[in-house]
Amino acid sequence: MTAKDVDQLIAEAKQFNFVGVCVPPFWVEKAARELEGADIQLVTVIGFPLGYNQTEVKEFEIERAINQGAQELDIVMNISAFKEGMPWVKIELAKCAHLIHEAGCLMKVIIETAFLSDEEVIKATKISCEAGTDFVKTSTGFAGAGAKVEHIQLMRENAPSNVGIKASGGIKTLTDAQAMISAGADRLGTSSGVVIIEENANSL
Repeated sequence: MTAKDVDQLIAEAKQFNFVGVCVPPFWVEKAARELEGADIQLVTVIGFPLGYNQTEVKEFEIERAINQGAQELDIVMNISAFKEGMPWVKIELAKCAHLIHEAGCLMKVIIETAFLSDEEVIKATKISCEAGTDFVKTSTGFAGAGAKVEHIQLMRENAPSNVGIKASGGIKTLTDAQAMISAGADRLGTSSGVVIIEENANSL
C-alpha cells in the first residue's frame, strides 16, 4: 500500500459512507489526519499476518496504533499456539482486549479460517469471545482462501449475540456479499466495496 492508495481508500470511504478503512500500522498516522472530522472508523492490524509476534510486541503495537489514531484493532490470533492447544492464546487475547477497551476502542480477532478445521473454527470463535473481543473475523486476506459461508454460519452459531461476525477475504461481488450477510455476517471486509455498491445500485 502506498500513500496514493491510502488517499484513494479514504476518498472512497467518504464518498460511499463505508463504516471504516483498514490500513497497515505504518499508515495509521497519515490516515488519522485525512479522516479527521469524518464519521469513518480507522482500523489497523496487529500481529499481522500470522499472529506469531510475542504478546509484549502486540501490546506495543496496540498502544502505538491507538496513540496515532486507530479506533479499531484487528488482532491476528496466534495460529501456531492455537494449533498446539496452548491456553496462552486466550490469555494473550484477553490482555489485548483489556488494553483496547481501556482506550475506548474496538477489537476484532482474526482467526484465519482457511487454516482451521470446522471444529477449530468453533473453538477459535469461542476462545475469542471468552477473551472479550467485539468481533470475530475470518481472514487476513493473505491465506489461500477467504471467507466461506459455512464458516460464517459456524462462527455465528457459536458466538453470543453481543459479538459481531466479520466476513473478510475473497468478497468481490454483490452475490458474495449477500451470501455472507445471509449466513450471519454483521460486517464485511473487502477491497471491492465500490464495485459491490455500484453493482447493488445497478440492480435496483
